Amino acid sequence: MSHDADSWDRATLALRLLTVENANLGGAVIRMRASPARDQVLAALQGLNLRKIHPTITDDQLFGGLDLAATLENAQLVESKSFFYRKTNALLVMAERCGTELAAKLAQVMDRDAGHMLLALDEGAEADEHAPAALADRIALHIEPEGRMPAGWRPVPAGTGMIDPQKVTASAQDIEALAEIAAVFGIDSLRAPLLALRVARAHAALHGRTTVTDADLNAAAELTYPHRATRVPQEPDAAEEPPAPPDDTPEDDEAGDSDTLSLPEGDMLVEAVKALLPPDLLAGLVPAGTSRGTSGAGAGQKRKGNRRGRPLPSRPGRLDGRARIDLVATLRAAAPWQPLRKQAVPAGTGLHIRPSDIRLKRYQEQSDRLLIFTVDASGSAAMSRLNEAKGAVELLLAQAYAARDHVALIAFRGDGAELLLPPTRSLVQTKRRLASLPGGGGTPLAAGLQQAALLAQQSRSKGLTPTVVVLTDGRANIALDGTPDRAAAQADSEQMAQLIQTQNIAALVIDMSKRPQEPLRALSARLGAPYLALPRADAERLTGAVSAALDS
Repeated sequence: MSHDADSWDRATLALRLLTVENANLGGAVIRMRASPARDQVLAALQGLNLRKIHPTITDDQLFGGLDLAATLENAQLVESKSFFYRKTNALLVMAERCGTELAAKLAQVMDRDAGHMLLALDEGAEADEHAPAALADRIALHIEPEGRMPAGWRPVPAGTGMIDPQKVTASAQDIEALAEIAAVFGIDSLRAPLLALRVARAHAALHGRTTVTDADLNAAAELTYPHRATRVPQEPDAAEEPPAPPDDTPEDDEAGDSDTLSLPEGDMLVEAVKALLPPDLLAGLVPAGTSRGTSGAGAGQKRKGNRRGRPLPSRPGRLDGRARIDLVATLRAAAPWQPLRKQAVPAGTGLHIRPSDIRLKRYQEQSDRLLIFTVDASGSAAMSRLNEAKGAVELLLAQAYAARDHVALIAFRGDGAELLLPPTRSLVQTKRRLASLPGGGGTPLAAGLQQAALLAQQSRSKGLTPTVVVLTDGRANIALDGTPDRAAAQADSEQMAQLIQTQNIAALVIDMSKRPQEPLRALSARLGAPYLALPRADAERLTGAVSAALDS
């Protein structure tokens, strides 16, 4: 049987175990992208009456809270029920985007109230995009079938009238074996062997057994341990035989005390789990609290405004625990309907407020602007032009103090680009970096645009509004891979310009050559940016032109 077919068989078994009553498995992580195959998997669980949870669920919806509209209407306190007010089978969609706060709250619910089941639908495309570890640690099963779904695949339901898993017994040796296997694979969470024991009991109940057998232990280990493993156990070297114990060593102490844990020879359970370990296990391990991504464009990052901004007219909406109610606007919306509502409810007293009357406050956030100067420091740009660019950056930075703008500096020369000045308002730091800006070498325009696009993405995630200002003579001759090829360099520059334009990043192109360059004008069109030809501009005129173009 192929590896793909085996993975679908394990998925089938996991789905059947989820339907076993009183199994208390916590749920499963279903790691599948949107596809007909995933629809089939979810369709097999429709009998569980799943209720969806979105990563943006509010505390009021999750834990319940004050129902303001009903409270005002009934003139008494009315509270909404929590999502988990009764035994619930929940489906967390886009689990890879679940934040740490929501993961902690859901983990608290699962620890406090037994009986809830959580299915985390993980749609991550990369290795570092996955369901939160806090939830995966509390969920027994991991469903990730590989390859094409077998023709006619359909999971068989568990059925009714089975043995209660709570009545299935396991020996001390069975529990010890599951704990030892967890230790062999570096699983330090005590929840793993406990969940594996529950899986073994559910597997035994599924097959009508009242006692856990080796088959049940094998199935539990295969379904519970591979995705939790943090190391690959090593086989002992057969060529090296252990030294013979001294003659005076008692027979019972032949094994001795060992500080290392080796792979038990012939242990079929360990071999079964080892065969299911992912090939990128060690590469996929990430320390807790860290992130692989450096760009601000990943699943689950929030953009926060750094100033509250001006009040805007209120709008209709529902209270979600974050928005603020506009009480005056709410009363104004409800006032015209009071006569009709009092006729409908003669015995009612006070104001009659409906959910449609609720008005929420709004604010217009104004984020700081970031000017990303991407400066050509190649040999084709005369040193006098480079000095004028330095002077323009200094003058614009001085003006940025009043406008609350940030400035960053990227220089491209030789075979690449370098971020010389991260976003800052420090005039002293800017002058120091500008003074050390060298000139000479090739013109890697594409590398400069690529660096500017990356910095713009990062700054946008921090609440800044980036604008890329390109100062160059347009004579690109170094491709992205660092090779001197004028045609490839031009094509790479256009590709990077298209990337900046598709990301809706504002830009401005300043032609610093002695005569206007048509390729640079075409590049500005690809950027969707204004084009300024300033062959004889000094720093003062250049500053005025840039300010006028950015403010227009």
